Amino acid sequence: MVTAIKVTKLGVRATALLLTGTILSGVAHAQQAPAPQQPASATQPAPEAQQPVTPVAIPEPARTVRTLRVEGTQRLEPETVLSYTRIRVGQPYTTESLDQAIRDLLASELLADVTIEGVESGDIVVRVRENPIINRVVLEGNKRLKNDKIVKEIKLAPRQMFTRTAVRADVARIVELYRRQGRFAASVEPKMVSLDQNRVDIIFEIQEGPKSKVRQINIIGNEVFSDGKLRGEMATKQARLTSIFSSNTSYDQDRLAYDQQKLRQFYLTEGYADFRVVSAVAELTPDKRDFIITYVVEEGPRYKFGPVTVDSNIRDFDDKALASNLAIKEGAWYNAKLVEDTVDSLSETAGMFGYAFANVSPEFQRDREKLTMTINFNIAEARRTYVERIDITGNTQTQDKVIRREMRLAEGDAFNTFLVKRSQDRINSLGYFQDKFEIEQKEGSAPDRVVLTANVEEKSTGELTLSAGFSSLERFIFQGSIRQRNFRGKGQDLRLSADYSSYSKSVEVGFTEPYLFDQNIALGGTIFRRDYNSFNYLGSDRRTTYEQVSTGAQLVLGVPLTEYWTASGRYSLTHDSVGLDESTFFTNGVCDPLRAGRYLCDALGKRWTSAVGLSLIYDSLNSRLRPTAGQRLVIGGDFAGLGGDVRYLRGRFDGDKYWNIGGGWIFSAGLEGGYIHSLEKTAAGVDPVRITDRFFLGEPQFRGFDIRGVGPRIQRIGYTGSAAADTQLAITDEDQIFDDAIGGRAYYLGKLELEIPLGAGAREMGIRPSIFVMAGANWGVRRPSPTAVFTQARRAPDGSIVTSADDPRWNTALPATNADGTPTLLPIVTPQKDSEGRPLYQVPVTDTVAPGQLTTCAVGYSGTAGGVCSGTSINSVYNQITDPFQEIFLGNSPKPRVSVGIGANWNSPFGPLRLDLAYALTKQEGDDDKLFSFNVGTAF
Repeated sequence: MVTAIKVTKLGVRATALLLTGTILSGVAHAQQAPAPQQPASATQPAPEAQQPVTPVAIPEPARTVRTLRVEGTQRLEPETVLSYTRIRVGQPYTTESLDQAIRDLLASELLADVTIEGVESGDIVVRVRENPIINRVVLEGNKRLKNDKIVKEIKLAPRQMFTRTAVRADVARIVELYRRQGRFAASVEPKMVSLDQNRVDIIFEIQEGPKSKVRQINIIGNEVFSDGKLRGEMATKQARLTSIFSSNTSYDQDRLAYDQQKLRQFYLTEGYADFRVVSAVAELTPDKRDFIITYVVEEGPRYKFGPVTVDSNIRDFDDKALASNLAIKEGAWYNAKLVEDTVDSLSETAGMFGYAFANVSPEFQRDREKLTMTINFNIAEARRTYVERIDITGNTQTQDKVIRREMRLAEGDAFNTFLVKRSQDRINSLGYFQDKFEIEQKEGSAPDRVVLTANVEEKSTGELTLSAGFSSLERFIFQGSIRQRNFRGKGQDLRLSADYSSYSKSVEVGFTEPYLFDQNIALGGTIFRRDYNSFNYLGSDRRTTYEQVSTGAQLVLGVPLTEYWTASGRYSLTHDSVGLDESTFFTNGVCDPLRAGRYLCDALGKRWTSAVGLSLIYDSLNSRLRPTAGQRLVIGGDFAGLGGDVRYLRGRFDGDKYWNIGGGWIFSAGLEGGYIHSLEKTAAGVDPVRITDRFFLGEPQFRGFDIRGVGPRIQRIGYTGSAAADTQLAITDEDQIFDDAIGGRAYYLGKLELEIPLGAGAREMGIRPSIFVMAGANWGVRRPSPTAVFTQARRAPDGSIVTSADDPRWNTALPATNADGTPTLLPIVTPQKDSEGRPLYQVPVTDTVAPGQLTTCAVGYSGTAGGVCSGTSINSVYNQITDPFQEIFLGNSPKPRVSVGIGANWNSPFGPLRLDLAYALTKQEGDDDKLFSFNVGTAF
């Protein structure tokens, strides 16, 4: 129901209209129907034998609409109103058709009141009152859900027409939003405030109510363990002060089943082999505020391990030696988890010794009187097995040798489960086959022979991508690429890609042969062209600073040293061209430090870089695409100086380790860093490492910070007001401060991340959420020389500002400061010259020949530079005025910046998508943090 603060009659009048239509219909019928015959007696009862008389409906004669008009409209056109009815001039009408017209108009939800007049004469007048227009929508009482969260869900909005149906729908939407947050007791009462000009304010008064929690978890039947102990084993938690930050205090049906399994596992690990959950019931309280969960359990007696033996039918195994090394000991409390681990351990031990088909089965003997559990691990008889052959099936495109060269076992080798697992991981890492590939073990032609079968299911390895997207980093992105990761079925990688965005453009062609001449040597090459635009922000306006164009090629050679270690050498030759927008940053054809900054002018130029590098790679990941276990470490260095114009030494390291901690949870840790040392010498105030060769840190690799948001930077702060008028103040609005990241010589970045498992549906969609914490820094660059030195004004004893050294008071006045404590700086006045070095003058605006024109004449005017001067105008020197500013050097610190957050990877139909919500816990002055970021089309 909608409660109006000002009493309205919308609903009453609408109902009255429907009644009016009915009355009109009745009146018209009474006027047109013939008079019925008078009965013999009004009070005399009808004879019993008289049959009921069926009334005959007399059709109402139709009338014709002579004229038709609409009155009362304010915003609607009369034609719009009539378009919702079937009434037309010259057409017949009846009272039923007029009733239908009223119903149709009210059903349009454009009108609050409708009446029809002129029924008798045929001069039809449709008198309407329009629904009010919404002036504003107000939310009151919402604290847990902010306005922007609710407004984007509801449909009512200012300047829309008010309807009660829309109000009811929005009330339902708001209530549903709160239920999604677990607030089942939330209620919404809509109110309407009438205004002039047929406008209304809609007010949603929200009673959020508390979040519906699990109020109580009751456990009936437990005697050994307390309720608190058992609740601690469950995923679901009671709503208490100690669990205020827990998300598991809300009710979840799946979690209820999971908790029952957790209880069974707990009791089985504590020795209660007969434990069972009799029932589990969850009830919602009448006020819909809380849930009460009740478990009924039967604990049963507690058992201890009895004698634990190993009965091995494999002659090479010593039963007593195996039993003595088991983790299970007689007399200890029974633990089902230890039994499972022991079976796995014995199976792996047998496989390591070459017994592929060793069957380990625990045999239980439960003594209910002594409460002991005797276990005998029976290892069935098996022979030491050898690989008879390796069968590869299912590969229609991939050649057999591509798969066989990843096998760590060859035909005739002794069987080894570890090597089988390693072979399986390497084949999975190729990315040519469907996930969850496993090598099957089958009995061979003899008991001591095993056949390994690699039954692969190939998936598409060719990729053709044409995509457009948007990222917070690069704005609009257009990408096109074609790649074949299994070219000709030989495992070769052939790729061609082109990217275009407002941030960068690139074209790249590459090819890699993983087994050169069928030897375990990889050779690859890349030819590229990359255009990169560095930028800064002034408010929301992104300004390009310098442009870098890199063209070059690279050769890479990789040689394995061991199963896990690989050496990789490379050579690259690159031509870099760094430039600035001449119309913005140049004066008289030369880079102007006052406009661009001295640190950018120093970076301009063209240069060749010829570099060689070597890396050592350790890789034990179980998958190169989506690792869940193992580690990878890369340590490398580069030397630039084999010819070319650039000379430096650069070292980098990058390491990652993954742990599968069970249940789909993947924990990973990563650390990377680098340092570059120039072999060149430069002048004071100029860093020997060029800005294009330095390290930068920020989005996307450092979540929680903007692009190049961490590390050394120059902030240029201007002034408002005038020094001469003593009104000068430094700008404090961050949107008006120029901020240029200049990079550093060293950096490091560490990351801890926990991947959160989701349901099967989310996994199939490729959604992988995670929580993370990151820490890093970028530093080591030399402090740049100031771009300009501004003269500080003086303040005379009487408090006035002295702006010129020619003023007699200059020598006795003290340096002046502004009201905000910053120094009072004077602008730099620079006389301008033409391209030939001749001074420029400006003709007075009052001159009648060339007012305001520039000329090389001190007196008079000449239309050509250096020409003959004519006229008598006294011209003024034409000067360029550079307003004062401060340059502050910030961020050059190795202290760690730390961020925490949540994120998700999604293999969306539009390409890979990465979403991150990260908060910077610690940062240094000048760092640019960023709460939310997303990128489409970048690899992850």
